[in-house]
Amino acid sequence: MGSSGFSWKLADHPKLPKGKTIAVVVLDGWGEAKPDQYNCIHIAETPTMDSLKNGAPEKWRLVRAHGTAVGLPTEDDMGNSEVGHNALGAGRIYAQGAKLVDLALASGKIFEGEGFKYISQSFETGTLHLIGLLSDGGVHSRLDQLQLLLEGASKHGSKRIRVHVLTDGRDVLDGTSVGFVETLENDLAKLRQKGVDAQIASGGGRMYVTMDRYENDWDVVKRGWDAQVLGEAPHKFTSALEAVKKLRQEPKANDQYLPPFVVVDEQGKAVGPILDGDAVVTFNFRADRMVMIAKSLEYEDFDKFDRVRVPKIRFAGMLQYDGELKLPSHYLVSPPEIERTSGEYLVHNGVRTFACSETVKFGHVTFFWNGNRSGYFNPEMEEYVEVPSDSGITFNVKPKMKALEIAEKARDAILSRKFDQVRVNLPNSDMVGHTGDIEATIVACKAADDAVKMILDAIEQVGGIYVVTADHGNAEDMVKRNKSGQPLLDKSGNIQILTSHTLQPVPIAIGGPGLAPGVRFRNDVPDGGLANVAATVMNLHGLEAPSDYEPTLIEVVDN
Repeated sequence: MGSSGFSWKLADHPKLPKGKTIAVVVLDGWGEAKPDQYNCIHIAETPTMDSLKNGAPEKWRLVRAHGTAVGLPTEDDMGNSEVGHNALGAGRIYAQGAKLVDLALASGKIFEGEGFKYISQSFETGTLHLIGLLSDGGVHSRLDQLQLLLEGASKHGSKRIRVHVLTDGRDVLDGTSVGFVETLENDLAKLRQKGVDAQIASGGGRMYVTMDRYENDWDVVKRGWDAQVLGEAPHKFTSALEAVKKLRQEPKANDQYLPPFVVVDEQGKAVGPILDGDAVVTFNFRADRMVMIAKSLEYEDFDKFDRVRVPKIRFAGMLQYDGELKLPSHYLVSPPEIERTSGEYLVHNGVRTFACSETVKFGHVTFFWNGNRSGYFNPEMEEYVEVPSDSGITFNVKPKMKALEIAEKARDAILSRKFDQVRVNLPNSDMVGHTGDIEATIVACKAADDAVKMILDAIEQVGGIYVVTADHGNAEDMVKRNKSGQPLLDKSGNIQILTSHTLQPVPIAIGGPGLAPGVRFRNDVPDGGLANVAATVMNLHGLEAPSDYEPTLIEVVDN
């Protein structure tokens, strides 16, 4: 930016007044799909959202929340909460996650960066360990990126490589682990022909080994630590392929919950424990399920489980997983530089802001919304409130989560008239949707709808405006489908539950007594996405958006 005459001052909107209280409500994992029995949003009683939908096309429309609309590589890439909230807050589209990594790998920049230089100091005498999700699901990692990383590392001097694989079955179909392991084994065999000592050292299912999140269950990370670092696991095999095939034959076994295993040599000795002087890279690009393992690998002061032996290693993440904690301190690809977010502009233009969610999405409605920046822009103008999430349970056990408490906090903030913008995230449809429990997800959607009603009622009382939207889909489609859209069945004829996000668009609705007459959605931004929401909200605050923001979704027609 420099001092080239940049000003935070936004021009007044020619037709819209300032000073209205605006509620910005993000329904997490709330997409729009055809009504059927696997669409929990359709089945659930959601009178509030239904009534908003009746305002289409002038007061309700759909926006894109996946793929290129949120900075991901292709339209096959489902959105997620991090990139969704980045786009909602930034008002522009930044290369994100997988795409950042793709660009760094394609250009070779990744191998010239600080992070790679740091780990490559271990190549001469130590082993390079790669830990991550073995999948082409594209949500947390991608097989082709691992392949390029293996190729590049061996070209840049790594002589001994060990891969610690986590099997997926959540973002891809159950059972695909076998094919992924075969592919990886073939790649490693080719490296061995070139004189690189490369093999798979350990493995386990993503939901049972390593990839826990939000400090839900440290035992998951400990099981990974024991296998990856200590070389200890209840199951020992001489090959990873044999391990995955055998362990999948156990009753009730699936890729997500495969027990941990280590690969051993003829003498029964683990082929790849992590030792002093080694380098470790976690190759997932998505952060939420890498933060805990990053803490266990990086923190000297650590008390979540007994690590038994803490090797002196050089550790880097594919990306930095937590900008607030600066974790890990070394990473192969730098995050997008998101500056001049809408939140910062609004504070500079006198808009007092309140933001609230429960623990699992609190960072989204603050840190990610503000361009991966922690803390307040101006503590005198802002208040952020975190409602503690239920811990130690899966969210389908209490599917209402903290929706009511979040709505009450938002209501009180609106009625206090201390704030011009009250922003919340309601996590229910996403977090419960991820459990795959359809009945519980229906309850979750109703709870979110009830929460929206409470917030809209408060807006009604203060003559304000509401903007209700979402960050990506999830609960609106809970079944895996074939190319023609028919539900996929497993061997026993049961439907295959879809626990992941979707590629569906999400709604945005505007209204409230403070909405000026003649405000409606434009029809000349047909492929609008989440990044268009920021300019829209700025307009409703009576301000013009910066010229480089994605265009607003609204216009004012003179009645």
